[in-house]
Amino acid sequence: MKKIQRKLPMPTVEELERELKREKYRKEYGKTLRSTIYALITVAAAAVLVATLLLPVLQIYGSSMFPTLTDGDIVLSLKEAELQKKDVIAFYYNNKILVKRVIARSGEWVDIDEEGNVTVNGELLEEPYLTEKSMGECDIELPYQVPEGRLFVMGDHRSVSVDSRSKSVGCVAEEQIVGKLIFRIWPLNQIGKIN
Repeated sequence: MKKIQRKLPMPTVEELERELKREKYRKEYGKTLRSTIYALITVAAAAVLVATLLLPVLQIYGSSMFPTLTDGDIVLSLKEAELQKKDVIAFYYNNKILVKRVIARSGEWVDIDEEGNVTVNGELLEEPYLTEKSMGECDIELPYQVPEGRLFVMGDHRSVSVDSRSKSVGCVAEEQIVGKLIFRIWPLNQIGKIN
């Protein structure tokens, strides 16, 4: 018995060129897809590093910083920032992050009168960010000297804020500080620098 061999027709030049183009496109598409995925992974990793190491993103809970910040606001904070009086900072306290305003630094004397007027080293502190003044919850002995390496902080909504006026919170140590709040990113209609 004789085997019958069938000859396959030879592809034409046009068919070969078409197949070559298709194969070349497939390889280019694969390279482009891989490079895009690698770029996205790199960008995502860089964003995570920046967000955790340099610019932590925080969401505000509560009303102790009203009217400067309200419940639900999302803000950027800057680590390793030089802190000054009136800066808004975030710090760790009992496994939570609190947000308050720097009122006085190490060695300075803080006094608060019955109406809620704050003096630092005998000078009345101008506080345009407040809508009302209040003595609030205060169980420290006034005038109060801020200990070395610490900051005296208060919330902007003085009647409800629990802050350095309370022995339970006290002054903030440098190692507790998350960062200085610099920019609000949410809600969109209030995007801007935090004062």
